[in-house]
Amino acid sequence: MEKVAKYRQYVQEVLTDIAKIKGVLPEIETQLIFDKERDHYQIVRVGWRDLDRTYGVPIHIDIKDGKIWVQQNMTDYDFIEDLLEKGIPKEDIILAFHPPYKRPYTGFGVGA
Repeated sequence: MEKVAKYRQYVQEVLTDIAKIKGVLPEIETQLIFDKERDHYQIVRVGWRDLDRTYGVPIHIDIKDGKIWVQQNMTDYDFIEDLLEKGIPKEDIILAFHPPYKRPYTGFGVGA
């Protein structure tokens, strides 16, 4: 299987597993957004708690130039470890939430 196709599959598997974890608030819906054509993958949380609207993107991953770009991880779950366990090399995972000048010190890929 082509590398990018494997990465797509792995990212979708990891996000699907995370989405199955039940949150504290049952009235908040967890949605999986998979744009396989443009390689954007997100978990979105939406709903209402009393009179307060909840909307957020706790996890956002892109696949660009054959690498996995973690744009956002606002969870306590270390899904990056799951990606590593699937065999994705550290240099193919970009922690895009870190500024480019810090990326060489993360132990992961630096991106372009």
